[in-house]
Amino acid sequence: MIPQPSTQQTLPDQTFTLQSDATIGADSPALQPIAERLAAQLRRSTGFDLPVNDGPGSITLAANGPDTLGAEGYELRADATGVTITAATAEGVFRGVTTLRQLLPAKAEAGSVQDGPWEVAGTTITDSPRYGYRGLMLDVSRHFFTVDQVKRVIDLASLYKLNRLHLHLSDDLGWRIQVDSWPRLTEYGGSLQVGGDKGGHYTKTDFAELVQYAAEHYLTVVPEIDTPGHTNAALASYPDLNKDGVAPALYTETEVGFSSLTVAKDLTYEFLDDVFREVAEQTPGDVVHLGGDEAHSTPHSDYLTFVPKAAELVVKHGKRVMGWHEIADGPLPAGTIVQYWGTEDEKAQALAHKAVEQGATLVLSPANRSYLDMKYDADTPLGLDWAGLVSVETSYSWNPSTLVPGVPESAILGVEAPLWTETLDDLDKVEFMVFPRLPSIAELGWSPESALDWTTYKDRLAEQGSRWEALGVNFYRAPEIDWR
Repeated sequence: MIPQPSTQQTLPDQTFTLQSDATIGADSPALQPIAERLAAQLRRSTGFDLPVNDGPGSITLAANGPDTLGAEGYELRADATGVTITAATAEGVFRGVTTLRQLLPAKAEAGSVQDGPWEVAGTTITDSPRYGYRGLMLDVSRHFFTVDQVKRVIDLASLYKLNRLHLHLSDDLGWRIQVDSWPRLTEYGGSLQVGGDKGGHYTKTDFAELVQYAAEHYLTVVPEIDTPGHTNAALASYPDLNKDGVAPALYTETEVGFSSLTVAKDLTYEFLDDVFREVAEQTPGDVVHLGGDEAHSTPHSDYLTFVPKAAELVVKHGKRVMGWHEIADGPLPAGTIVQYWGTEDEKAQALAHKAVEQGATLVLSPANRSYLDMKYDADTPLGLDWAGLVSVETSYSWNPSTLVPGVPESAILGVEAPLWTETLDDLDKVEFMVFPRLPSIAELGWSPESALDWTTYKDRLAEQGSRWEALGVNFYRAPEIDWR
């Protein structure tokens, strides 16, 4: 299984077999949707009716577990009489269901009826996460991805117990989220993507659908509006946002660091006030990401003026501030989350320390370990290599608690795997770069430190290949894995 559970014991001679007359029981209305989604998948692959009821079943879901399990912890027992998943919350039950899906044969994930038997080896599991933030970032600005395509990403990410979906919604190449008070952001600024192809954006109805679908899979959407750099799409849409009042052309290349909002203009903050308000209104989660990275065209003194003002506007609209580690160079409001994307460079590490000294927490996304758009090796046909080559072993073989020397583990909120899309213009390419490396980051975020071991992990990862085949995932068959 991936992530490796906190504790697991086998029950010899206690195999559970799902039969054609099996039922799924849910002990509360909050668990009914979870039970129905599990039943829907198993109906497709087994052909069984699998009715869902509000009492015990062959598979029983119960939210009456002890509070000590926390929001995401669960207990699972599989024996000859059935499977029981118990948690203190519906979210915990959902995490347990993702474990059950991995305990079943891989063909249980198929979209058509397969031959049985449908057996689960006898086991008991008690499990809860190491870190509270475990995320995937999808860049929909450089290449736009539709609602259905993002839903597919949600489906796959949730299988590995991730709980955040960070959407990079604005950049030089495109503005992807509707803002009623500034309509040209999407009408014009969202019209193109890399190479000049047609872009796109999410209407408020689209975005609400994504937020709801993510919530049903217990992922919270973290929207990012990148500022003060990475803003050409906005500057092209509204001339008055530019220092000289002249709009630049839309941008369709992939270089960065050339654009900047005008820090001295009052209109800049009126604009951001409207944008953060409307984005916050569309986001039930408690975080809005204001970017802050690679602002090479913003004078440093202006940058230090800008970030506190932008952060104040995020807080004004009831959200916590999140930003890339550069924002730690200035004062941060209480509750800020700083996303560390550095490697082993001293400047980035110093900013991580500066963030922690201000009381911020860190989400770790080291580019040379967790960036899913980096090439696997020199021959990888997709991706980039500016942060180095990131093999599957490289993506797994690091410890969040020691990544930045001197940062206490109490300051680490979690981990995130970003996927930038300069070279990824369809979902097959996204899947190729995400799998098999995303499960590495998922396990680092969930499993206890004592469970992290490359030798055993790569054997468990090999078992996932047949599961991805059943799910139709276009994964990279990394040569260091002995795929089953």
